[in-house]
Amino acid sequence: MPVAVALDIGATKIAAALVDSAGRIVSRGRVGTRDVVSSPAELTSALADLVTTVAAPVGLDGVAGIGVSSAGPVDLVAGTVAPVNIPELRGVELLKPLATLVPGRPARLTGDGLAAAAAEHWSGAGRSCPDLLAIVVSTGVGGGLILGGRLHGGASGNAGHVGHAPVVVDGEPCPCGGRGCPEAYSSGPSMVRFALRSGWRPSGAGDAVELADAARAGLPVAVEAFERGGRVLGAMIAATVGVCDISRVIVGGGVAQAGELLMEPLRRSLTFHAALPFITSVEITPASLGTDASLIGAAALIHHAERYATSERVAATLIAG
Repeated sequence: MPVAVALDIGATKIAAALVDSAGRIVSRGRVGTRDVVSSPAELTSALADLVTTVAAPVGLDGVAGIGVSSAGPVDLVAGTVAPVNIPELRGVELLKPLATLVPGRPARLTGDGLAAAAAEHWSGAGRSCPDLLAIVVSTGVGGGLILGGRLHGGASGNAGHVGHAPVVVDGEPCPCGGRGCPEAYSSGPSMVRFALRSGWRPSGAGDAVELADAARAGLPVAVEAFERGGRVLGAMIAATVGVCDISRVIVGGGVAQAGELLMEPLRRSLTFHAALPFITSVEITPASLGTDASLIGAAALIHHAERYATSERVAATLIAG
């Protein structure tokens, strides 16, 4: 059975996996992002080591290609990324050094939100659904669109970047430099910042996990942090469904593990902001692939290029001779 190497580059970790053509993970590896981004050479070396390690069951000669999912935005012309939350990676070439590891086979790049959408459509909560939005609520807020049964990358490859589609007029500053973006309200770090400004005094790590525990215990400021984040996500979903006429929204990512703390205000906000039946009837469902979604989606760029890497607009491709 053909296998592909998948890489998922995020703000806290770079994960790697060997993924077969059924979407099953054969082997894994990971490294802390901050441990390897001090220079492009160090990053390139770390990525090569990860690829070699996870490919060990078949060897690099047995790999069909390398798919890369990265926090974005992405630059598909240059094969580089410009992550909002990882400034050290902006402008670093990713595809060229990876392609040399698998000569004659493709190395492909897409954004992590698009990769998550591809994964959920291929083998997760979006199977058989031709038009959907997948959102990832974590350190940031990302997203990806499946339209007409295919991954939709748009003109630059960044379509579905809903975390930076402003929905709050004159809203909070966002790490991207804009204002009123969902990421400024609904990401884990943004909710924690709001809670700290509002008087929360954590006793542990002071992260979104502890904040969720505090909300479950009934701490008002923690509850409001999730209410606030969910309200903004609901408004964003209403706008996206109104524009794209999708039938399903899949919500994943680490912050979404808070469950109804986030989902209940999200659903309430959707119906508050929208009245047209084609918007309010959209199905909201949890992601089913967990933290593996972007990895599996990166592999889908190799295993099912006809659906998920149909053009250079969707996924930058490099094949070394």
